[in-house]
Amino acid sequence: MTGSHTIGIVVGLEAEARVARALGCPVAVGGGGAAGARQAVAVLIAQGVTQLVSFGLAGGLAPGLAAGTVIVPERVLDPAGAAWEVDLGLAARLGHPHGALLAVPDIVATAPAKAALWRQTAALAADIETGAVAAMAATAGLGFAALRVVCDPAERNLPAAALTALDQNGRVRPLALLRSLAQHPGQVPALIALGRDAAAARRALIDQVRRIGPLSPR
Repeated sequence: MTGSHTIGIVVGLEAEARVARALGCPVAVGGGGAAGARQAVAVLIAQGVTQLVSFGLAGGLAPGLAAGTVIVPERVLDPAGAAWEVDLGLAARLGHPHGALLAVPDIVATAPAKAALWRQTAALAADIETGAVAAMAATAGLGFAALRVVCDPAERNLPAAALTALDQNGRVRPLALLRSLAQHPGQVPALIALGRDAAAARRALIDQVRRIGPLSPR
């Protein structure tokens, strides 16, 4: 595949990769963290890509953004004040560029924490991988953009099981889930709500990929 595509797509989880592959570009899975995202970028650069897309789900920060809201940011921020501008030509192929996406080191799990980051940055949503992809793209002189879909809205607190019962590939660990539910049985309604949000986000991601169609080299 070396040299046959100019766009490479970085995702956190294999479930996201299965959706992204419909775009017809090389896809590298980072495992859901910044270090893995950097490794994924290195793999894609070795394949000869000249543009990078960070792709997948995100946590909502702006009030009122429903699960399934598509975000193609104009810039990526981090809480320390760094900022990366996207390649607007590439971003326009993914959707309608607007607003900012915030790079965070860990999942933002509570509504108060999301609200605080919104007040601090005005970013629409947050995710873990995009900042690493943006920074490496800037260092390597590559074009960069992001396509993210809100999974958990700003008003939603993530239940403990959502943070402890998934492995690094996004698969549920049944024993960990059962332990979390035994310790905190009251989180069941929140888990059900999160499941609905996640399903809506996945549908929106699939629909957006269908609208985009194959990303042929340019």
